[in-house]
Amino acid sequence: MRVKFVAKSAAMVTAAALGFLGLTVPQVFAVGQADSRVAAGADRETKDIAEENPEAVVAAATVCGTGYNLYYAERLPDATRKGTLFTYIKGTDGASNDTPTCAIFENNTGSVKWMKVKLCSNYTAEGCESDEGNFSEYAGPVYRDHGGCGQVTALMKSTSASTTYIVNAVRSTTSC
Repeated sequence: MRVKFVAKSAAMVTAAALGFLGLTVPQVFAVGQADSRVAAGADRETKDIAEENPEAVVAAATVCGTGYNLYYAERLPDATRKGTLFTYIKGTDGASNDTPTCAIFENNTGSVKWMKVKLCSNYTAEGCESDEGNFSEYAGPVYRDHGGCGQVTALMKSTSASTTYIVNAVRSTTSC
């Protein structure tokens, strides 16, 4: 939790400082930073999401860390977008089983929801990493050293006790 707070706080301080200079966050990030954070192997929907939400792409890449590029993004459960699943890879192609991978599940509801993001390696010995709890912004980041060709799961409910899922999605991390 501390890491998320620090990363989010740093982003807010930067945005506030740039706002002081008369620039808004979308203007700052629209200078091509989102495009430079999108992997060459990303599909058209991912590239469209990146173009529509450059600040979210850059913020999530910053949380994942240096060298991570957006490979997959999807609005969940559909275009109503209660959440957005972001999968980042280290490098640019993503077609390898050995690709270090990071996943973040963004909360787009505007209120606290129970969320879980789980990233599973394609190597059974490496297993899965997950982050779950009540989040207003995002679940994750979660990492796997061999996440390429693995699976990522995004879950969202109103509360942990709820039996109805707002989002229940399992996706491939990269196209292999």
